[in-house]
Amino acid sequence: MDKQNACQCGRETVRSEEERKRLVHRLNRIEGQIRGIRGMVECDAYCTDILTQSAAVSAAMNSFNKELLNNHIRGCVSRDIREGHDEVVDELLDILQKLMR
Repeated sequence: MDKQNACQCGRETVRSEEERKRLVHRLNRIEGQIRGIRGMVECDAYCTDILTQSAAVSAAMNSFNKELLNNHIRGCVSRDIREGHDEVVDELLDILQKLMR
């Protein structure tokens, strides 16, 4: 999927090359973990072994979300508040509710 197709919401965040690389690296590792879990299911691995790997994926996603949220608050949210776009606070509260489910 190219960048244009991935960003069809009309909004985007300009990230540094370093930040983009870190986030993509984390996602690549998570994708590998998911493929590993699929392989475990396909070869009938023991349930608790699969669940252990699933917990590791959840922890990795939480770590990814924390990094992205930190970047979002320090960058997008701070900038929008300085520019008088206070609705970004409501958006932030909404996303925090989703992350905490």
